[in-house]
Amino acid sequence: MGWPTREEALKLLKEFTSNKNLIKHALAVEAAMRKYAEKFGEDREKWGVVGLLHDFDYEKFPSPEDHPFKGAKILEQKGYPQELIRAILAHGDHTGVERRTSLEKALYAVDELTGLIVAVALVRPSKKLADVEVKSVMKKWKDKAFARGVNRDNIEKGAKELGIELREHINNVLQAMKEISDELEL
Repeated sequence: MGWPTREEALKLLKEFTSNKNLIKHALAVEAAMRKYAEKFGEDREKWGVVGLLHDFDYEKFPSPEDHPFKGAKILEQKGYPQELIRAILAHGDHTGVERRTSLEKALYAVDELTGLIVAVALVRPSKKLADVEVKSVMKKWKDKAFARGVNRDNIEKGAKELGIELREHINNVLQAMKEISDELEL
């Protein structure tokens, strides 16, 4: 099998994931990946598919021992390209898979950040991404009690691996998410 289409990826995601918030997370990561593909002169469709599928197995296999390893095996069995599988394996430090390509580095860099941006939007009176700015994300960034589950070290490390300053990285991901705010219901 060649690279899956967006429709095929979405179908697989929904086959394994029923949680609405996990699906929205996949859509947010997809949007950010497309933005970075554009920035690096890469294929938006390919990068978007990686974003959509990076956590497709998480609802069924949430433990670090299983995720994303079980998903990688499923993708292998379906004949998905190694480049896609490797990027998904590299999106977690616990996998031991070194990030080498821009695709792998971008996925790692945007994954946690999308969650922080959603959390910032949800505490706005409007609960809308349109009202979120980089400075509001940075303000909440400093509050370690806010969105405690978001690994800020991973976000910083990801931006550094991409060679992008943190504020610019936050802006890139925020703008990508604003473009699909209706789908994210934010």
